[in-house]
Amino acid sequence: MFKTFARRAFMAAAVSAVALGSMAFQSDDGQDRHVRVTNATGVTMTHFWASSAGEEDWQEDILGADVLPNGAAVRINIDDGSGACVYDFRARFADGDVLERYRINVCRVSEYRYTAD
Repeated sequence: MFKTFARRAFMAAAVSAVALGSMAFQSDDGQDRHVRVTNATGVTMTHFWASSAGEEDWQEDILGADVLPNGAAVRINIDDGSGACVYDFRARFADGDVLERYRINVCRVSEYRYTAD
């Protein structure tokens, strides 16, 4: 039991380090665009994208080579330097499912939870 908990804690910390460093931009309006993304789907999240609402293309995969296991969470700085607060999220999972969520105001929402529903 402890081994499983320790492994999950380590994986979450590793994903956090990658995610926090992946978006190095900073808007100068003082808005906090950090969002804690939680995976409560029952399936490992393999990719995560966040792009300003209305963009034609998804930005880079924030998770990179890391994954977000079921039950884990990561705090991500969504700020792309544009000053935008409204973003679209896209997550891909190990079973092939893709969930897209639109118009998330990251200046007002500090937590976003992916669930199986």
